[in-house]
Amino acid sequence: MFEIQLGGDDGAVLRPLEPWRAEEYLAHIDRGREYIDQYIGLAAAAKDLGAARAFLQSYAEKRAADTGHLYGIWLEGTLVGGVLFRTFDAASGNCEAGCWLEEGAAGRGLVTRAMRALIDWAVDERGMHRVEWRAASANTASINVAKRLGMTRDGVLRESHPYRGVRHDIEVWSVLAHEWRKGR
Repeated sequence: MFEIQLGGDDGAVLRPLEPWRAEEYLAHIDRGREYIDQYIGLAAAAKDLGAARAFLQSYAEKRAADTGHLYGIWLEGTLVGGVLFRTFDAASGNCEAGCWLEEGAAGRGLVTRAMRALIDWAVDERGMHRVEWRAASANTASINVAKRLGMTRDGVLRESHPYRGVRHDIEVWSVLAHEWRKGR
C-alpha cells in the first residue's frame, strides 16, 4: 500500500480506494450523499454495501487492465472524497479525470492538490499526452478545479448529459502534457 501526502498543514493523504474499503467508502458516501449526488451518479452507485463493493471492484478491475484508476482522499484519518481516471488509454495517451468530495471537506483545495499528484503521475510516469476533465456547466466547483489546474476549456456539449430528469450541458476542459510541464 502507498499513500501520498497532499501538502498543506491539514495532513491530507491520497491512497488507492480498493474493494476492502467498501464499508468505509459507503459510510463516506452516506455522509455526503446529497451533496455528491448533485451532478454525478456516484452516490446512486453505492446504495448499500454490496453495491459499494461492486463499484470499488469495478475500478480494481480497471486498474488491473490499466483502463481506469480510483483514489481516496483522507483528511484526519477519514475518507472525505476522491479522484479518479474514469478512462485511461495509455496507447493513445488520453485519459479523463474526475473527482467528488463531501461538502464538509470542500473549500480546502483537497481535490486540486490530489489532481496535481495524479496528473504529475499520468504525464511523467505514464506518458499521457492529454488529460480531460468534464463537468456540468452548473457545477462551478468542478469547473474551478479545472481552471486552477491550468486546463483549457475545449467547448460545451450542449444538453448532452441526461441526469435526474434534466439534460445538462457538459463542459470539456483539458491540459496537454507540454502545457502541464510548463505550468508547474
